[in-house]
Order: sequence, then structure tokens, then C-alpha cells
Amino acid sequence: MRKTFFLAILVLFVLNLTISTQTMPPSVEESLDEPVKYIGERQPDKKYFDGNLPHAVGVHHYQAYRANRSIPLAGDQVGWTYNHQPFLSYWNGKFYIQYLSNVYQEHTPPGKTLIIVSEDGRRWSNPKIIFPEYSLPEIVFEEVFIPTGTKSVMHQRMGFYIAPNGKLLTLGFYSYCQTPRSSPNAGNGLGRVVREIKEDGSFGPIYFIRYNRHAGWNESNTNYPFYKESNDKEFLKSCEALLADKLITLQWWEEDRAEDGFYTIDPGGVKDAVHFSRKITTSKGAGKGFNFYHRPDKVVVGLWKNQYSALSNDEGRTWTGITKNSSLTTDGAKTWGQKTEDGKFMIVHNQSPTFRNRFPMTSIVSEDGHTFDNLLCLRGEVPLKRYQGLHKRIGPQYYRGIIEGNGNPSGNDAWVVYSMNKEDIWISKIRVPITGKVDKEVKQNFESLNNIGDLELWNIFNTIWAKSRIAADPTNKNNKCLELKDEDPYDYAKIERIFPESKKTIVNFRLNMLEVPMGNSLHIEVQDQKGNRPIRLRFESNMLNFDIGRQKVAGFYYIEKQKWYNVQLNINTETQNYSVTVDGKVVGSNINFDAKVESLERLEIRTGPYRGMVSPIIFDSPLATAGYETEDLPGGEIKFLKSVYLIDDVITKGE
Repeated sequence: MRKTFFLAILVLFVLNLTISTQTMPPSVEESLDEPVKYIGERQPDKKYFDGNLPHAVGVHHYQAYRANRSIPLAGDQVGWTYNHQPFLSYWNGKFYIQYLSNVYQEHTPPGKTLIIVSEDGRRWSNPKIIFPEYSLPEIVFEEVFIPTGTKSVMHQRMGFYIAPNGKLLTLGFYSYCQTPRSSPNAGNGLGRVVREIKEDGSFGPIYFIRYNRHAGWNESNTNYPFYKESNDKEFLKSCEALLADKLITLQWWEEDRAEDGFYTIDPGGVKDAVHFSRKITTSKGAGKGFNFYHRPDKVVVGLWKNQYSALSNDEGRTWTGITKNSSLTTDGAKTWGQKTEDGKFMIVHNQSPTFRNRFPMTSIVSEDGHTFDNLLCLRGEVPLKRYQGLHKRIGPQYYRGIIEGNGNPSGNDAWVVYSMNKEDIWISKIRVPITGKVDKEVKQNFESLNNIGDLELWNIFNTIWAKSRIAADPTNKNNKCLELKDEDPYDYAKIERIFPESKKTIVNFRLNMLEVPMGNSLHIEVQDQKGNRPIRLRFESNMLNFDIGRQKVAGFYYIEKQKWYNVQLNINTETQNYSVTVDGKVVGSNINFDAKVESLERLEIRTGPYRGMVSPIIFDSPLATAGYETEDLPGGEIKFLKSVYLIDDVITKGE
């Protein structure tokens, strides 16, 4: 008994210590002007997809779904190439991604919503349709006539809810657009649907959980029953719990916009603070893409698109006025905020110097949930858009992690989903704590690793058709190595390793050009913090090239396929040159840098050429990002000639 008492006292002491040492934010009243504040001086350069920003360490990017028009995965005769607005949850040991899809562009029917599942976040199932196409009946609302058979589109800002009774619900919103420029989230859609995802992977019936009654939709003119008609008592309990949660359901406001008292705040037309007597000004951009997190003082921080935020100290029942965070420069896409496993806070968004650019993918970090700093690039890779379509802005966008209550995978990593160019679905595993620096040199063999996810300090960029993995050495069955395989006609695999910043650096690695069709090549570069590329090696099927500029070669050395080579780079930023040794032989000496740098800190290995500079049309033309500047790229549906490269024993040594 005494033992239990003292143990309880010890637990309380530790909890008290944790709370007292946690950085506390300013009071709600002191946070009103900017509930979220970025205080850093670092800003991205719009001429580069990564913004010339320092890269975060240990971010793994996995393509979860690759759009394919002629070889679809979801049982359609034609593959749908507009895929966007993903959501993430973790339930019963599995990751779930929900995303919506249209045939080729935004707001053009028909639309549907799909689910993909993974046990490890790296390998994903083929999609299953969770909310199918929907045909509207003939109906007249005032002056609006909807003919029979009109196809709906879907638009939702919430995908999942894990109920207190353990059930996993998935939700969607059926709407319609009279023209491609109409908005499905203006409050005139049909309503929100819900169904259960069961442990065996099957789905429960589809119900409406909330109609847009103010827009004329109800039980009499819709195809699915109201949830209260269900005979499943536990399902009913989960729906009631969801409807009672004013924080979670605030995500619904954008498509709903009812004035029936269901929502505790009207984000689209607030002119007075709800809880504090303070006048504010809002615009039509407020109220979109809501998510939230809790500060250390238990105050809720609500984040919307277009830099808007507000605070609530009573779990969303009342709110401060919505204000615009002038320091949090965004581009009109979604902003994601959450508490991370190290007790800090993270915001993931497109910190962009122009409104149109949906790149780079960046993070900022806070100790208190209010003041953020340390802007880093999480992802600077922007592949070509393969399919044209209205409103298909390029870049990674619409970030969503696992909202509070929707599960917590093992480990300290933060997981975030997003769409790329509004056609492919990606997930990123972000190493926590988030940092752009390492303090130890690289000394990496791959013997003790089971899979690519074990490379904690490496940045991984894996598409479905171009990826790296831990593989057996074909020349030595007792050796493991890193394999990069590329069959993607418009993308590549990439790995990156940040090492301690230095002015003089030696980089060693072993390389085997296992399978390299004519015209393919492996690119290995050593870069500085801003992505300048002074050392550029290009390995072809029979040649190692030392590149300078776009089409100049400082030298070359003949190599063979299916043979291991020991490569060493001796790099000196003081003399602005480097030397290359292969198997102990100097094959290039005093090669001038391609760019002037003061120090170096990262090694990058790609199965394709550099694409980090942004074409001027992207940030100078409003038509470019709307999707008018391209046609479909040919050959995107079939795999390209396969390249396979092996890397081993990567070592750096700085001075």
C-alpha cells in the first residue's frame, strides 16, 4: 500500500515537472493579433522548387497512388486523373488514406471518393471506392434547374472519425457544379454522408449524417437514408458522438454553411469576435480547410486556409475573432498544424512568396504553439504534371496529418498526406525532432537494416515506379546494399543525406551500375545548404562524367556495368575545386566547382537529371498554375526502360 502511494506521488511529481518546464504561450488576449506567428527571417526563393531552403533531416516521401488513365486501378474503364484532398487516420494497426477523384479536373463531374490502406505507410493497397458516383434527380430550386441524371462531384474537408466506442467512420460530401467554375463548397450541395469501415476491410451502408436542408435537400430527394434509420446501435452512438463534437464538425462548415446553430462560429462572415469584444475584418477566404491543435495551456488553435486562425479556450464552444496571420505566408492551399511527439508544435504548409505557387513543402516549429521559427524544406521535388485539367496547380499541396483522436502510429515520426499536382497521392514520414542539421559524419553500410524505412537520417523520395530499397548484393550473398530502381517515364528515385557542414570534405561510396539502358544515368551531387551544386557526377552505362553547366563536361572516365567501384571525392571550398579517385586511381583532379559555395552539407543521389529550377512561366503566368499551359504528356501510363543502381559504404569526413 505504501509502495503504491509513493509511486503515485512520484508520477504526479514527474507530470508536474513536465508541465512546469514546458514553454507556455502568451495569454489568449495577448495572442489575438496573430494566434500563429512566424518570427524567422528565412524565406523561400521562388526560382527554385525547394525555395533554396535548408532541408529537414530524415523525411521519407512515399507515393501512395499514381494516376493512370489507360490502366486504372479502381475498376473503371477509364482511369481518373484528378485525385486530390487526401485525409489520414491510423486505426487497428493500419494507415487509411481517403481521397476524392474526378475524371480529369476539379469541379467537373462525375466525382467519387476512394480509400487506400497500408500497414507500414510505405506500401499501399489498390484503391477501393468508398463513396461512388451519384446521380441527382430532376429538381428545381427557385431559379436553379437540375435535370435528371446530373452527376454530382464530391468535396469534403474531413475524411475520418474514430468514435469513443472504437468505430472508424469515413465521411464525404455530395455536391454539384453547374459549370466547371461553380463551387461545390458554397453551401448548396446535398449533404454529408457517412459509413463505417470495419476491421475486416468491409464497409457499412452509406447514410446521410447531415443534409443541407437550408439548400432544399432532405430525406425525400436524396438516394441514401438518414443515419437514424440504421438498426446498428453502436453505429448510431458513433454518429451521435461525432455530431456532438463541435471541434471536429467545424471541419464541415465550408460545404454546409447552415445558420441553424449547429456551428459555434461562422468563419465566412464573422465581423465581431464571438467570445471577446474585439472588432475584426474577414474576407471570403476565411473558413476553408479547418484543422486544430491544443497549445500547452489547453487553448485550441484553429487554422484555416489563407493565413487565418482563431483561438478557443473552451474546446470550440466559443472562439476569438478570426484574424489573418501576416507572418504566415501561404498560397491559398491548406495549412496543417499539430503537436509532435517531442512536445513541440509543427505547421506544414507552402510557405510561398507568391499566391500561386504550391511549393515548396515546408515546416516551421514552435515550443509553445504560438511563436514558430526554423523554416525548413520538407519536400522540394515537383515532377511534371502528366495530365492537364482546370485548377490543377502544380506542387505538393493540401497537407493533412492525423487530427487529434484519429490514431497515433508507433514511433516519434509525424505523418502527413497530400496530393501532387492534384493527380497523385503522397504520404511523408517526418522525423521528429525536426531539424536541418546533423552533428555526426556519415558512416553508412546497410547490413543491419531491414527496409528503407530504417534509414532514419536519410531523405527518401520513392515513387511507385522509381524507388530505393534495401537489397541483397548480387555479387556477395552476405552483403546488403541500397538499390535504386527506376522505371518511371516522368519521375525518378532520390536519396539524400545531410552531413556536418564543412569547408573541406571527403566523400566515399561504392557504386555498381547493375542495369543501365542507353540514355539513362545516375546523378550524384554534393551540395551546400541552399542547394547550390558545385560537384556534379553523372554515371552512364559506360562512363563517369564530371559535369559543368548544362552541357559541358570537365572530364570523363570509362566504367563498366555490373561491377563495383570505390569512388572518393576530395572537395575543397577554399580552392573551389575537387578531385575524383576510382579504385585508388585519380581519374579527375582539380576540377573546378560549377557554383561558388562557402561550405557543403548534403549528398544527393538521383536516377534522373536535375529539375530544381522553376520555369518562369510557372510564377509569371496566372494561366500556368491553373492548368492551361500543358497537354497530357505521352507515355505516362506505361513503365520506361528499367535502370538499377547499387550504392554501399557511404562515408563522409569533414575538416
